[in-house]
Amino acid sequence: MDNTKIKTLGELKKSGYVSKSIKDELRENLIKKIKQKENPFPGILGYEDSVIPDTERALLSRHNILFLGLRGQAKTRMARQMIDLLDEYIPVIAGSEINDDPLKPISRYAVDLIADKGDETPIAWLHKTQRYGEKLATPDVSVADLIGDIDPIKAANLKLSFADERVLHYGIIPRSNRSIFVINELPDLQARIQVSLFNILEEGDLQIRGFKLRLPLDVMFVFTANPEDYTNRGSIVTPLKDRIESQILTHYPKSIETSLAITEQEANAHEDQLQKIKVSDLIKRLIEQVAFEARGSELVDKKSGVSARLTIAAYENVISAAERRAIINNEKETQVWISDLVGIIPSITGKIELVYEGEQEGPYQVALNLVEKAIRTQFGQYFPNPDTLKKKKGKEQGDENPYKSITRWFDAGNHLNTFLETKDTDKIQLLYKVDGLHALVKKYFKAASEKENALLMEFVLHGLAAHSLISKKIVDGKIEFKDLMGSMLNLGTQSFSEEDFNEGDFN
Repeated sequence: MDNTKIKTLGELKKSGYVSKSIKDELRENLIKKIKQKENPFPGILGYEDSVIPDTERALLSRHNILFLGLRGQAKTRMARQMIDLLDEYIPVIAGSEINDDPLKPISRYAVDLIADKGDETPIAWLHKTQRYGEKLATPDVSVADLIGDIDPIKAANLKLSFADERVLHYGIIPRSNRSIFVINELPDLQARIQVSLFNILEEGDLQIRGFKLRLPLDVMFVFTANPEDYTNRGSIVTPLKDRIESQILTHYPKSIETSLAITEQEANAHEDQLQKIKVSDLIKRLIEQVAFEARGSELVDKKSGVSARLTIAAYENVISAAERRAIINNEKETQVWISDLVGIIPSITGKIELVYEGEQEGPYQVALNLVEKAIRTQFGQYFPNPDTLKKKKGKEQGDENPYKSITRWFDAGNHLNTFLETKDTDKIQLLYKVDGLHALVKKYFKAASEKENALLMEFVLHGLAAHSLISKKIVDGKIEFKDLMGSMLNLGTQSFSEEDFNEGDFN
């Protein structure tokens, strides 16, 4: 039977409808999903064995919840997905400001209406998407905003005294009766405002301007907060925290694979970009590694955290960097090169908070260093680790060193300059100039295509620079690779760039 066709209180009673609290509603629907092996929080990755089970336990216990964690950890998304655990529709007294249950009315308006019309009282049906309220806590939020206040205009129009309940203007929490209500960044709420929530959380009622108003609200509260020491703007007052039954700690992805899946899911690349620009798994992993390096960096404020939004924005930017280069060179398709990672710097600088030492170094330089560290870390996943070779001595090191042809080529005084906007074909030809570079890649990646080979060849140069076997310098829109000692002594030696070759050299 379609209950939404019921239009009066009498019809609702005859249908056998049974009222239940929102927490019982969430609990029952969660149990159904668990029994049916359905994920109640689809799209939330990396929380399968931690946050999601904790949240399920809290909902089964009918608890109010505090998600505590650094920025970009899907706290608000977890709360918003709880909407899917609500019943499709619930009945309310038509015209009620606070979603009165027809079988259990709590407002003066609903009680008077039922007393007047009885079983003919009109009812409406509220969809689950309308049963979610959200408020970002800011220092200027008032008790009137959240709880309510006396409305003198309403009192004058209705010719009622201020002591009459009907002159009250309800705040956002009463209007969220029988709904999920979320307060984001709870510590930013002034302490005196937090105190006003005590009664609602513990006894389920509210007080406005000292009126003795018993209004047993039915609200599922979800709060989000950064750790208390994140800002100096405030913290969660202890009695309020004590009244929030379940505090669930969120976290960043624990593995590159999880982080990759999140970025892939959330990134919003344009369809045209996806058709003509190839992004290799190597590039994706380097971007994710940047975030991991930032979270472990001594120059980045760990209390602030490094949001997953960094890698999402960086992924979008690196595709756009490749697209811009292709447009400039009139290329129909291209791939993202290691050199395109320069384009993710703006995605990093705006999303990391630096400690004093980091501020001294400067956000741009810190971002470049993080990219270099990411290259260094990932290089060992694809090729032999140069640091291991450095520990070996003499002939043993020489026999096992796969990079000696490359470093000797640079030691002989050769340079390699690649412009950030170089055409793909020109870049590939440039990379083949370096002795031993193609042979090295072919040795470890026999099945790679020509462009994949070229990307790996470029990766080797950046990796060797990151391990201080050759030097790298980004200047005036180009990347200069030189031998390490020549760079330190600033010797004037031979340099290769795209102007230095012709097609005949490679026939």
